[in-house]
Amino acid sequence: MSRTGPFGVSSNWVHARKEFSRTSTRVALQAFSLFALGACSGLADGTATESVEQAVAGGNQASQQGETLFETAFPGTNGRSCATCHVRADHEVLNPAHVATTLAANPADPLFNRLDADDPAAPTPTYEHLKKGLVRVVLTLPANMDTIDPFGTVNTPPDRKIAVWRGVPTVENTAITAPYQFDGRKGTLQEQAQGAITAHSEGGTAASADLDAIAAFQKDQFSSNRAKYVATKLAHGTPVDQIDRPELKMDELTPAQQRGLGLYNASCEPCHGGATTNRIVNRTVHDFAIPELKPDASGNVLFDHTVTPPVPVKANRPNDEFLNIGIANLTAFGQFGFPGIFTSNVPMPQYRFRFYTDATRTVATADLPPVPVFDPVTFQPLLDEFGAPIVGPNFLPQFFSTDPGRAAITGDPHDFEAFDMPSLRGIANTAPYFHDNAAETLRDLVNIYSRFIIQFFPMLNRPLVNPPEQPFGFPESFTPQEKDDLIAFLEIL
Repeated sequence: MSRTGPFGVSSNWVHARKEFSRTSTRVALQAFSLFALGACSGLADGTATESVEQAVAGGNQASQQGETLFETAFPGTNGRSCATCHVRADHEVLNPAHVATTLAANPADPLFNRLDADDPAAPTPTYEHLKKGLVRVVLTLPANMDTIDPFGTVNTPPDRKIAVWRGVPTVENTAITAPYQFDGRKGTLQEQAQGAITAHSEGGTAASADLDAIAAFQKDQFSSNRAKYVATKLAHGTPVDQIDRPELKMDELTPAQQRGLGLYNASCEPCHGGATTNRIVNRTVHDFAIPELKPDASGNVLFDHTVTPPVPVKANRPNDEFLNIGIANLTAFGQFGFPGIFTSNVPMPQYRFRFYTDATRTVATADLPPVPVFDPVTFQPLLDEFGAPIVGPNFLPQFFSTDPGRAAITGDPHDFEAFDMPSLRGIANTAPYFHDNAAETLRDLVNIYSRFIIQFFPMLNRPLVNPPEQPFGFPESFTPQEKDDLIAFLEIL
C-alpha cells in the first residue's frame, strides 16, 4: 500500500482512458494516484513475547521520566504537552472524537490554541480543521523554491513560510520508523520533540536530558509484542533483511485473516515491507512511481516517444524512500466536491510552486502542479503531437496543491507531494489516515487503494476488473470479500 505512486500511463494509462470514457467526470478522477497510509499502532498478541521481554528491559528510569515530561507542559509554553495532541488513550494520535469531546467539555483546553484555529486572527476562533484531527504545520520554503499564483507570478510570503494541515502521527513503534514527521524532516526523536515544543507549544529550547528522556519513553511505545520484537532485533544490530516477519508465525488466524495476509503480501508488502512494515522492498514498484519531468520547466512529465504508446521516463532515484501516491491531489479535488474525502468540508491550502536550479532563484526547473491542459467535457488530459498526455506527476489535470510534501524540505521537484512511507502496524487504532486525514476509517482507506491506487501498478496485477460496490460508484481492484479479508488482517497487524 502507501508510498506507491500515481501512474498507469503507457498501456495502463490507455486502459484508464477507456475506463474513463465510459463513465462520468467523477470516475475520471480515479486516475489520481493517492498518499500515505495513516500511522501505526494496534492489537497485541503473544508472538515472540518471551524473547522480547528477555531482550528489552522495560520501565527504565529515563523512560519513566520521559513519560512524565511527555504528559506535562514545559514551563514557558502555551500549556500544551506532547500528550495534548498525541493522546495516550487513543494510541497517541489526535482522534476527531477526542477533539469534539474535549471542545464540548472544556473550550479553554490548551488543545484549542489559536495556533490551530481555522483563522488564528478571527475575533472568535473556530476549530473545524482541528475537529478533523488536523493541526497547522508551518514550513520554511527551501532557498530554491517560490510560491506562484495560477498565472505563474511569484507571490512568496516575505518570511518564506507556508502553512499546511496535517494529521498527528502516533508515537507507537517510533523505535523502528525513523525518520520522523510525514515529510521526514526530523532525523531523531529528540529533534522531533524539540520541534513540537517550539512549533506547537510555543516554548524554548529544552534541556538535552529532557529530550533524551522523551525519546526513551517514545521508543518504549509499541502497538504489539511483534513490533517490539522487531525493534529488539534492530537494536541488537540485526540487518533488516535478516529479521523474520513475526506475522508469519501468528497462530490461529481466522480464514479471513489468512486470506487477508495473502492479499497483504501481494499488494501491500511491496511498499510497506516485511518485518518493519515501513520499508519499500520492491524497487520496481517504487521506481515506477517517480517520473522524470520535462527540461522545459513546465512541470509536465517527460515521455519516451520511441515506443507506442509513449511511456513516462523514470527518474533515477535509487536512494529515494518517499513517494507521491496522489493523496494531496485527491484532497485538492475534494475541495471541488469529489466524494469520499473526510476533509472535503474544510478549506485546504491552494498552492503552486516554482523550483529553481539554486538559491539565486533565477533559472526555473519546474512549476508544480503544471498549468492543466485538458478536455473540459471529459476532464482527460490533452495529448501532445506524439500521443503522450500533457500532465504533471499526478497524471491528471491539477489546479493546485494542498501540500508540497517532501519537496518543501528538499527543494527537489521529484519530491512534490511525496511523503514518508508509514508503518502499518497497529493501523486499526490510528484513524483517520494519510498525511492529511483524507480517509476517516480503515474501510475508507482500503476503498481508496482498491479504486484509485493498486490498478496503476501492472506488476501488482490488480486492474479494475471488479464492478462498483454501489450504483454509479467506482470500479474496483478488490472484490468486497477481498476488502473484508484485508481489513480483517489489518485489524490484528
